[in-house]
Amino acid sequence: MPEPLLIVRNLKTYFYTEDGVVKAVDGVDFEVYEGETLGIVGESGCGKSVTSLSIMRLLDEKGRIVDGEVIFRGKNLLELPEDEMRRIRGNEIAMIFQEPMVALNPVYTIGDQIIEAITLHQNVDEHEARKMAIDLLRKVGIPEPEKRIDEYPHQLSGGMRQRAMIAMALSCRPSLLIADEPTTALDVTIQAQILELMKE
Repeated sequence: MPEPLLIVRNLKTYFYTEDGVVKAVDGVDFEVYEGETLGIVGESGCGKSVTSLSIMRLLDEKGRIVDGEVIFRGKNLLELPEDEMRRIRGNEIAMIFQEPMVALNPVYTIGDQIIEAITLHQNVDEHEARKMAIDLLRKVGIPEPEKRIDEYPHQLSGGMRQRAMIAMALSCRPSLLIADEPTTALDVTIQAQILELMKE
């Protein structure tokens, strides 16, 4: 049997606040194999998003991973130096955030951000990366992608920003894609298209 792509063992993430310690994630275990889809479900506030952010090591300053292991392709991500973790983020593991404005930089166009991701992680020039970015925007259901690629996040609707962020995450062709309620802001037809694209 093949090795899991990701192993999460006894993950514990706590937040230290003025009101005390919040045990947001308290002993989570799971494995994900290549080509597999795993859904983590639970009520609001139960730690689903914090689990994702812990895997990516993107917690805010109050959050601390106090125990556990996050093994990706045989490496414990919790023990890696930040520069190595930065190389893995986006390239090998990408995350689609629930709120697109968290992931999109307001001072760069959508195209700048997707093109940068493509040129950083794939061996293509900027011209080819632009064509790939337009194609991705089309695939995630953004109308007039040739025009939208040169627009800034604030010029797009919430649903379009969400789709642009999904395009950016998919542009790197990651081995592992973590999606935190990626289709919440989208209508049902677009949701189906996005889920199909993520399956590919």
